[in-house]
Amino acid sequence: MAGRRRWSTEEILDAAAELLRTGDADSFSVRKLAAVLGTDSSSLYRHFRSKTELLRAVADRILLAAMDAYRPEGDWKQRITSLALQVREAFGQQPQLATVWGRYASSGTGSRMIMEEVLQALRASGLPDDEIPARYHRIAVLIAALIASEAGVSTVTPGEHEQGMELFRVAVLGADPERFPALAHFARDVRPLGADRRAAFEEILTAQLTHIEATTRPSRQTGPGESASDDGSGTAEAAG
Repeated sequence: MAGRRRWSTEEILDAAAELLRTGDADSFSVRKLAAVLGTDSSSLYRHFRSKTELLRAVADRILLAAMDAYRPEGDWKQRITSLALQVREAFGQQPQLATVWGRYASSGTGSRMIMEEVLQALRASGLPDDEIPARYHRIAVLIAALIASEAGVSTVTPGEHEQGMELFRVAVLGADPERFPALAHFARDVRPLGADRRAAFEEILTAQLTHIEATTRPSRQTGPGESASDDGSGTAEAAG
């Protein structure tokens, strides 16, 4: 009798990614994946020591895909923004995997490439080395949270979306002005969570990067007759 087929690591990851596209991380199991491949769980544990390690490897392939499409151009802020948008787009094509990344993170080559590029960009910003790790962490948390949140919205069915929109309209437009005066005042202009996601993503990220930039300004070199707090127009600049 012929032995069972030996699956490569890449084939296992392909099957795992496909299984996650039709389900989620909570329902995913190594046993289910083994059944899809027509093998037993023990054969998969030769490639991955645990379910978590397998899920991290699947998420890391999305990061690798993002880095393949990324081209570093512009200043440090443009580099980080471009990279973040590439990661967003990569997970946008497979939103179920965004929650996997948000929950399990990654420690593979893709993750290291992302970290290296962001850290290099932050070094180019003029930040002191001792401040860069904390700034990197804030950027990483922000990007992961925004992408995971967006993925959650994008995976709802059309029926669920319409139901959610109806509930939103009832909650906002029907708000009691005596109990919720501000909400009633802005009701017709408040937009649902799923609206303008890309614009919101870029604006929130830009605000974080602008804040980082502001912290580097007091340490810049000053010219003759110019104080460190002067912006060149005679107006005092507040320290970030």
